[in-house]
Amino acid sequence: MEPTGVIIKNAWPYQQDKMNLPVHNLETAIPFYETIMGFRVVSRQVSPHKSATLDKNGFRLGLAENGGDPTQDGCFFEVDNLEKAVAELKANGLEKDVSNVDHQKHGDTNWNVFFVVAPDGLCYCYGERQP
Repeated sequence: MEPTGVIIKNAWPYQQDKMNLPVHNLETAIPFYETIMGFRVVSRQVSPHKSATLDKNGFRLGLAENGGDPTQDGCFFEVDNLEKAVAELKANGLEKDVSNVDHQKHGDTNWNVFFVVAPDGLCYCYGERQP
């Protein structure tokens, strides 16, 4: 099956683990990821705490009621096409404006980036490598 939508090529969590991103309430967090970001829930766990694994075109991330502070965590997503990512989020109903696309350099890599903060407080930076 061909992937649809924006392809997440890689991801780096701000803290330690993109499979254990903290949320205060899993059930109220999930709809934003499904509706706006285009993920789908592929599994749920109740132990050691309530958590869910989400998938988008083979890329996975996890949300967990693990006691962490969502405002201090999130992920940097390397995407195949930043303009397409912005358009997809808006088409999916993102009501607030995404931050202006910015240019950043990390090491020898130039990026075009923008940020989205989920209602749960997690911050996501979408980035596309530039020549």
